[in-house]
Amino acid sequence: MSFTWEEKNIMATQPLKLPFTWRTLWPFRRSEALVPAPATLPEPSTPAELLRIAVSQNADLAKVSQLMDLQERWQRTEAKKAYVEAMNAFKAHPPEITKNEIAEFVGKGGEIIEWEYSTLDHIHDAVLSELSRHGISHRWIVEQPHAETVRVTCVLTHKLGHSEQTTLEGPVDHSGSKNAIQAIGSSAKYLERYTLMAATGLADKSPDTDQLSGSPISGDAKMFDDFMRLIQKAANQEQLRDAFAAAYRSTTDKKTRGAYIAAKDARLKGLQIR
Repeated sequence: MSFTWEEKNIMATQPLKLPFTWRTLWPFRRSEALVPAPATLPEPSTPAELLRIAVSQNADLAKVSQLMDLQERWQRTEAKKAYVEAMNAFKAHPPEITKNEIAEFVGKGGEIIEWEYSTLDHIHDAVLSELSRHGISHRWIVEQPHAETVRVTCVLTHKLGHSEQTTLEGPVDHSGSKNAIQAIGSSAKYLERYTLMAATGLADKSPDTDQLSGSPISGDAKMFDDFMRLIQKAANQEQLRDAFAAAYRSTTDKKTRGAYIAAKDARLKGLQIR
């Protein structure tokens, strides 16, 4: 390609115009290219993250202590939430508990009284494996606050640490030819059965035959008789108060509680006369 003299003169006196500029290829100034963009840190989402940051920044001991307290409260709250969720899942498909044994005893009029009940090992088989599947374990605390009273507490604990408990009291079972240890063990086993069922909110599904005894109590007639005997034989007002409190807490049936109140009032009058 050849150019005329005039075209050569124009090219020499005017700059070459390109369809792009270096700014379009490298849109940064020298100062902008050398300064790195500020790093964005994620917001801490838990007290544990706050505690880690505080330790890394050499925070004072008081601040670290406050954050540790906050972390403990947060963990307790999370553990309680997990316990509630686990119990809800457990109760969504509860195990079926049936009455698998029949007990009998001679009533006050010489009649034979029978009733059905669920044995402790039967309840264990139905309940404990399901509780474990949802991360919940159990244990019992057995106490004897007074010579003739046994107290049992069932404690359910979630794997994250939250625990809830249910307590029942009852008289020592002196029926039959039991020795002192057997009498305490019999009452403890009875209360273990009912505290576990109360703590899990379960009930057996068999027809209720407990009221065949004709006594006011809606549950175990034998326990009703034992409580009445404790109230009627109280040697002083302190024993009477303890026996009545244990009896009253053992049931929510109005008729049964009324019988306990009447027995307590009658015994209190007798003690005051003496």
